[in-house]
Amino acid sequence: MACCGNSYCCQCCCREGETRTPEELAILGEIRDEEDEILPRKDYESLDYDRCINEPYVEVLEGMDNKKAKKYEAVRWILVFTIGVTVGLVGMFVDFFVRLFSHLKFTLVGNSVEECSEKGCLALSLLELLAFNMSFVFIASVLVLIEPVAAGSGIPEIKSYLNGVKIPGIVRLRTFICKIVGVLFTVSGGLFVGKEGPMIHSGAIVGAGLPQFQSITFKKIRFDFPYFRSDRDKRDFVSAGAAAGVAAAFGAPIGGTLFSLEEGSSFWNQALTWKVLFCSMSATFTLNFFRSGIHFNKWGIFQLPGLLNFGEFKCPEGDKNCHLWTIVDLAFFVLMGVVGGLLGALFNFVNKSLAKYRIRHIHPKAKFIRVLESLLVTMVTTVVIFVASMTLGECRDLVSPTTHNTTVTVNDIHSTIRQFFCPNKTYNDMATLFFNPQEAAIYQLFHQNGTFSPVTLSVFFVLYFLLACWTYGVSVPSGLFVPALLGGAAFGRLVANLLNISLFLLTLILRKSTRGVAKWTGDFFNKGIYDIHIDLKGVPLLEWETEVEMDKLTASDIMEPNLTYVYPHTRVQSLVSILRTTVYHAFPVVTENRQNERDFMKGNILVSNNIRFKKSSVVSRASEQRRRSQSMKSYPSSELRNVCDDQAVVVEPAEEGEDMLQQMLERRYAPYPNLYPDQSPSEEWTMEERFRPLTFHGLILRSQLVNLLIRGVCYAENQSSATQPRLSYAEMTEDYPRYPDIHDLDLALLNPRMIVDVTPYMNPCPYTVSSNTHISQVFNLFRTMGLRHLPVVNAVGEIVGIITRHNLTHEFLLAKLRQHYITV
Repeated sequence: MACCGNSYCCQCCCREGETRTPEELAILGEIRDEEDEILPRKDYESLDYDRCINEPYVEVLEGMDNKKAKKYEAVRWILVFTIGVTVGLVGMFVDFFVRLFSHLKFTLVGNSVEECSEKGCLALSLLELLAFNMSFVFIASVLVLIEPVAAGSGIPEIKSYLNGVKIPGIVRLRTFICKIVGVLFTVSGGLFVGKEGPMIHSGAIVGAGLPQFQSITFKKIRFDFPYFRSDRDKRDFVSAGAAAGVAAAFGAPIGGTLFSLEEGSSFWNQALTWKVLFCSMSATFTLNFFRSGIHFNKWGIFQLPGLLNFGEFKCPEGDKNCHLWTIVDLAFFVLMGVVGGLLGALFNFVNKSLAKYRIRHIHPKAKFIRVLESLLVTMVTTVVIFVASMTLGECRDLVSPTTHNTTVTVNDIHSTIRQFFCPNKTYNDMATLFFNPQEAAIYQLFHQNGTFSPVTLSVFFVLYFLLACWTYGVSVPSGLFVPALLGGAAFGRLVANLLNISLFLLTLILRKSTRGVAKWTGDFFNKGIYDIHIDLKGVPLLEWETEVEMDKLTASDIMEPNLTYVYPHTRVQSLVSILRTTVYHAFPVVTENRQNERDFMKGNILVSNNIRFKKSSVVSRASEQRRRSQSMKSYPSSELRNVCDDQAVVVEPAEEGEDMLQQMLERRYAPYPNLYPDQSPSEEWTMEERFRPLTFHGLILRSQLVNLLIRGVCYAENQSSATQPRLSYAEMTEDYPRYPDIHDLDLALLNPRMIVDVTPYMNPCPYTVSSNTHISQVFNLFRTMGLRHLPVVNAVGEIVGIITRHNLTHEFLLAKLRQHYITV
């Protein structure tokens, strides 16, 4: 079976600790410059999104009539609504405390600055601001030490999860608590980050956790609710929760739905679309209701639909000469879009370099070093904004805001101005931008006309750009939406001031006209910031589609032919050996086909089309058998040790491996050895036995096999398989999502001669492809159906290989394409 990481990774999820040799890398064309080959690669599993249609699942279906099915669907809708309401309440909680802490900080520090401007004690004001910011950020950073996956926005991880990759700990309750509490302290601590990105992560956690009715963090939280206990259901609810997070952050239910559809999920269906939209609407409604009631002290009005609201922009009623833009302005829009795209590409490049430096030099060190880095960034940011506000700000006259939005009043804008060192009826424009929450600064840029000098906007933009780039990636919960919007708003306001264009023109530049052009320009140079961080983490993310050139490859070119499989009836000793000596997550269930063996020996091309893969894997499989046998000798069961001691292990050199295979092929009608259920591929087979044609019957997961062993599902060799205990669907999924590991199994309690019938629990009808299927077809099937394993069969139904996520990553396909060109 194949790995599911990058082709040049140090470890993959199939062979623990296996590395590619320089010769193999050279063949694959994967030898890279030192600058590119820098990062350690982690193991990432895929989600089991495809349903396992085994006998326990069929029994559940048979016991469900239309009435029960409708109740089941009604529960789904109730859970979707509950997720949306919960996400809205979470957003209200974060917003309330961020406003509370920020107001407390800016009020106390502002009063101190006003007093010290006359008394000459500004250093004391700076120390007060440092004390607030560093205390808040210290708390946030310590929470990330408790749960490291709570760092950052969480969007790269959620995007990977929706793509089908299992990220450890990403949707746990402990992660949720650290994320929510951490982000409100991070934003209150004055770092140039936002709370909207973490809201998406938080919404995904709510979606994953609520339908489970249990918690791993708090083990006492557990209800008898056996439904929705699969990766398929959980992933659907995560999609709804992530969409609700987007809707709560921006007050955009449709935007949340499109986020899950376009940016995250590799699968979709019509029923899920309506559930996700309903969840997003529930989140927006809940947040709007509570925020509007608290802000305006009047319940029942809906004026604040999201955490971030730009307000409404329109021409004054009756002003026929007012227009938002004309065709003449279009050239400026395009030019600003190009410049914005270049700035975005520069931001991504610098941040990627910083992220690489952190992975190389900071993350390997003691964890408290990450806390010190967060405090260093906080200290520098605080000193910069304080000094810039005190020394570089200009005194500007108060001007009535040019707004016609009911949610952004004159009092709202005037309450956020800062008068530092300026006389009456004037205010400090630099301090107004720096000594306010970022949302308030955006309001100032959008709804005040002509009150920021070009010098102030230029300095603010440069400082904000550099500090935001440095900040994103430190070990605190942090988002990037608001920093990107505020930086873009400052840049757009600067251009508008220089060109003396109306504020309405500016708004169009920011929100509509330049968005597409900027994205096209930035994508020309590098990926988006979230995709960059996904690559840095080594996550095997599948793109939307493959390149046209990849269709020069077929399934047989990319599959993993070196299979480890089980028989329908296999002895306990063989299953234990397989599970303890491999890290594969699924195993083909096969039987040998003697008639096809004779055809194979006669040279039947339809059956022997995989011969080149068999030749190349002779020595590696013999080595694997030797390691497996050595591992078996350490088991506590004396009978298992005796089985290993009786085996003779012979490993031939690479040069002789193909000769042995050829000799085997020439023995056309050599008789089979007697095959019993215990003689599975986990034992020492001869070269002849290893490559007999195998009829494919289904797939069984590692978690299922371990569950069967732990629960004692087996029968004695003098009994019929009908005497084997039967497990229900609830029993099979009881331990989800933390299934027990084979290493937790007490081997001394096992009878190695007992036999396990795996056929009732395997998936007898998984998706399969022919070995001649083109890559685009393989890729589309694998991605759209959310598969984890895709068996490859030949023309007569024999399994010849298997494809996993690793085999379809862009890097692996490129390597195989280069190998194809070399071969041709």
